[in-house]
Amino acid sequence: MSLEIVVPVLMGAALLWYIGRGIDGRQKLIAAAITLVIVLLIVAAERSGWISAP
Repeated sequence: MSLEIVVPVLMGAALLWYIGRGIDGRQKLIAAAITLVIVLLIVAAERSGWISAP
């Protein structure tokens, strides 16, 4: 999996989820933090060699 594909797709899905749910400010911050953690885990996994970049 390539980060150039995974990160924009994940962030786009998170944005659509924010818009669709109509969540308040605190919940947006929590969702953004969770999304950021997931992205960082993907980056860490790719750099460690668990996920091979093409």
